[in-house]
Amino acid sequence: MSYVLRPALLADAPAITELLNTVDEIEIGRRETDLHTVEADLKRPDIDLERDSWLAFDGDLLVAYGLLWDDSGDERVDIDHYVLPDHQAAGELLLEPMHTRALDKARANCAAKAVVHLHLNTEPTLDTALIKARGWQVVRRYHVLRRPLDPARDLAPEPPAGVRIRPCATDADRERVHRLYQAAFAEHFDFQPRTYEQWLHDVDAALLDWSLVWIVSTEESGDAGFLISRDDREATGWIRSIGVLREARGRGLGALLLRQAFAAFAGRGRDTVGLGVDTANATGAPELYGRSGMTLHFAVDTWEAVLS
Repeated sequence: MSYVLRPALLADAPAITELLNTVDEIEIGRRETDLHTVEADLKRPDIDLERDSWLAFDGDLLVAYGLLWDDSGDERVDIDHYVLPDHQAAGELLLEPMHTRALDKARANCAAKAVVHLHLNTEPTLDTALIKARGWQVVRRYHVLRRPLDPARDLAPEPPAGVRIRPCATDADRERVHRLYQAAFAEHFDFQPRTYEQWLHDVDAALLDWSLVWIVSTEESGDAGFLISRDDREATGWIRSIGVLREARGRGLGALLLRQAFAAFAGRGRDTVGLGVDTANATGAPELYGRSGMTLHFAVDTWEAVLS
């Protein structure tokens, strides 16, 4: 079969969204990709679509899509790769140029090698034999969790004495959440330090509903944690990230922030909330989410290739 390959354009976002939703239906049983998410990826400031994106067509049908970005300034490079199950040859066609581009990116950063990461469902549409043959291996597993919501049950919590939750209402609060994020996640796997401006792009600040971002503080520690959530997914309310500073952990602040988010989403009429977690997270996050009623929706593996 002959495929036509070309870079992506912003105008291709609807077709890419349809491809990703077809993959969603196969992998997790329902469509969970929104157009604005795809558009935000294509608009990343660290991406040159002409060199960092790939589309493969069978006639007029988009059957494979790849995207590459480098926000480490060093050896780490990330890629996305999606392919329809009956078009593995098209997916394979994207791998060589993606490898070449990843190594070029790393070398431009004066790195001796490229450490490339790809997130795939544990039962992906991509035949993983194609990437295993190129030296890829699984280095981490993530769980996407979800929880049903009930407006009668999920009420805003009453913080204990000496603890306060406030919405992220000002520019100073946004800068504070950025600093808390950098500190709370600094030791996490795959963490990449980000400037305030880079982080604002990461969280899609222009479209983010900042009333769904909260800061928790204590009398002893001051601002000690945060939760960022968003209500722009059709499928579910989404908790993007939650973090508590090391010195303030073990005091129930994470659970308090979760209950705040559950109540907010239930009050907006959402019936489900979801989030992603590293199964090897050493801060106790998986256990916290389990105690909070969150259960497994699907699992994702981080695959890694080291290119030199």
